[in-house]
Amino acid sequence: MPSFDVSATADFAARIPAAARLDRLPVTAFHRRMMWVLGFVFFFDMADINTLSYASPAIMKYWNIPVSTIALFSSATFAGMFAGSLLGGIVSDRIGRKKALLLTTLFYGSFSLLNAFALDPVSLFTVRLFTGIGISAMTVVGIVYISEIYPAKLRGSFQGWIMTIGLVGVPSTAYVARAVVPLAVWGWRLIFVWGALGLLFPLFSGALEESPRWYENHGRFEEADEVLTRIEARVCMESGAPLPPVQQLVPVPSEQSGKFRDLFNRVYLPNTAVLVFIWICLTMGFFGFTTWVPTLLVAHGFSLVHSLAWSSTMSLAAIPGAMLAGFFSDRWDRRWAITVIALLIAVCGAFYGLTFRVSFIVIFGFLVEMFLHTSMPYTYAYTAEAFPSAIRNRGTGLAYGAGRLANVVGPIIIAYVYGHYGYKSVFAYIVAAWVLVALAVGLFGHRSKSLVEKPS
Repeated sequence: MPSFDVSATADFAARIPAAARLDRLPVTAFHRRMMWVLGFVFFFDMADINTLSYASPAIMKYWNIPVSTIALFSSATFAGMFAGSLLGGIVSDRIGRKKALLLTTLFYGSFSLLNAFALDPVSLFTVRLFTGIGISAMTVVGIVYISEIYPAKLRGSFQGWIMTIGLVGVPSTAYVARAVVPLAVWGWRLIFVWGALGLLFPLFSGALEESPRWYENHGRFEEADEVLTRIEARVCMESGAPLPPVQQLVPVPSEQSGKFRDLFNRVYLPNTAVLVFIWICLTMGFFGFTTWVPTLLVAHGFSLVHSLAWSSTMSLAAIPGAMLAGFFSDRWDRRWAITVIALLIAVCGAFYGLTFRVSFIVIFGFLVEMFLHTSMPYTYAYTAEAFPSAIRNRGTGLAYGAGRLANVVGPIIIAYVYGHYGYKSVFAYIVAAWVLVALAVGLFGHRSKSLVEKPS
């Protein structure tokens, strides 16, 4: 393998923005290693989001509690997720993306473990609140980290592939639940132990570099250059060829100073408003399906074993769903892709809610799950690229957090709708949420390919 002198590259590019230096890099094993490490983090993030939904039917029987109490547990999770989406941005901006990723992963893993030792509904409500804080904080930090460390032309695809790895955590959690819940009356506790395995992340975190864009935003240019030089050296050695020339970014007049209020100035307010609305509808529609399907099937008369079996089968669709995003995210304008996917979810969700035939439940449930998990990588990348680096964490955190805050009442709404209007009305609610996503993105969303990456 030939060697290359990257010191000259570093000297030449000393004051060239990190974005320009990162975007010209070819994809090598360095990027793929990060993909697997970040995939591990998202794997248990996705597992932790879903542990409650798969444990809920058994918890209802074990503690003899109604659906409305399960709704409160879910609401606690989402209240925590709203706080976490804002706190994650603050922590990340202060201590760095990599350190924040490590801290938030350890936080959600620790509280997931405490879920397993909950003694009563009050204690479970409390630990779900703190688990939600960690889950959401890590997700926001992870989305921003991916958008800042990968080349712009491929960040959507890598977001898709990282989510593909992460979303294996959804069916894995379903099958773990199917295996451990029947073991004993307390078998549901083992689902939360499974979710806590994200605590192993420190063993792999050495493969990640701090975001050089974060260093630049804090005026730490020497440290940014040190990171960039290390990355360029690795890519040189792994590609076996000289790096492409740096294409300097054209300076764009800045309308932001890196403050939270910048999200509401005349330039970014349209994106902020639309993304907040999208995430509210998307979150309520997404978790309205994934969180409640196992519980509603049991409440409607299906056995716990059959409910978990069908739910686990449908959850396998998360993997091909995210893979679709990995293949196509950077090929088409994300605005129109999200619009079409949202409409497909609405159609399949309507058919799912209108049938009680097992074959139709599995087929349309599989399709809903697949398109749900195609939509998420698209929306993650679409949200992060709507803002420049200085306010990207704040903008992403606000939009993502607004959805989580809205879904504090989402489970309560579903419990009320189910109790007063029946099973089918829940799916009318889910369909309406996704139709609103399609309308908002299609009519008012920004075009992802028209955005110009601004120097950090």
